[in-house]
Amino acid sequence: MKLFVQKICSLIASAALITPAFAQHHAHPALPHSKHKTVVIAHRGNHVNAPENTLASTREAITCGADYVEVDLRTTKDGHLVAMHDAKVDRTTNGMGKVADMTWQQVEELQVFNRNRKTHRVPEFKELLALCKGKINIYLDFKDADVAETWKQIKAAGMEHQVVVYLNKEEQYKQWKEAAPEVPLMTSLPKEITNKEQLASFLSQMQIQVVDNVTNPELLKAAHDHGISVWLDVQSPTEGPASWNEALHKGVQGLQTDKPAEMVSYLAKNVQ
Repeated sequence: MKLFVQKICSLIASAALITPAFAQHHAHPALPHSKHKTVVIAHRGNHVNAPENTLASTREAITCGADYVEVDLRTTKDGHLVAMHDAKVDRTTNGMGKVADMTWQQVEELQVFNRNRKTHRVPEFKELLALCKGKINIYLDFKDADVAETWKQIKAAGMEHQVVVYLNKEEQYKQWKEAAPEVPLMTSLPKEITNKEQLASFLSQMQIQVVDNVTNPELLKAAHDHGISVWLDVQSPTEGPASWNEALHKGVQGLQTDKPAEMVSYLAKNVQ
C-alpha cells in the first residue's frame, strides 16, 4: 500500500463545483494504451536493482516491459517538479529536510542511497517525461505539485496520452478537471462506499477512470459495469505468484508491483 497517502473522503463536495455540462462532456478520458491485458505498474520504478524514483529505476521498468512506471511528484521551494515519494529527503538521500523547503540546486546536489557504488540523484519530472516518451506510461502519484506547471511539462514532452494521474487530495480533482479535462484520473474510494448504489452516486459526481482499493465482489462488478478499471497494489514483503493470483481471481485490470520483471514473465506464461 502507498505510505503517507491522504485518502480522499470528501471529494464529492469538491466535485460538485464542476458544472454538470462540463462533467458530462469530459466524463470518459481514455486510458493510455497498454501492452498487456493485465496492466503492470512498476512501483516507484523497478527498484530491485536501482533506487526508487530515479532515472535508473525508470529505465529498469522500461527494460522489463512494464506498462507503467509509478512516479511520485513533489515541488521544490523554487518551483521545480521532482520525483520523491516522502515529503522529506531523509530516507532516500544523504540530505535532511522537506523537499518543499529546499531549492532545486540543493536537491540536485543530493546523492540517492543505493546498495551499489554508483551515485544516483533526484530527477526532475521533465527528465522522466523525456525518458518515458514512447516507451512506458506514467502513473503519476500527485503528491504535492502545481497542476498547471505539471500539465505544461507533460504537453511540452508530448506525453499527453501516456499519463494517468493519481489524486491524493480533494482539491486536486477540480484543479485537474479544469486544467486538463482529457487526462484520465485515478483515486482510492472513500471507505464509506460499501455498496453499488453508493458507488454509482460517487461516480455520478466524480469522473474517474481507475480506483485502487476495491476488493469487494459487488463493488468490483459495479466498477466494471461503470467502465471503471481497478488496479490493485500487490507490493509487499511476501509478494509473488500467490498474491498475484489472488488479485487476478478478483477480476481486476491492473497490478502495482515491486517485482515488475517477474510479474511480466508470470503473466506471459499464465494469463491469456
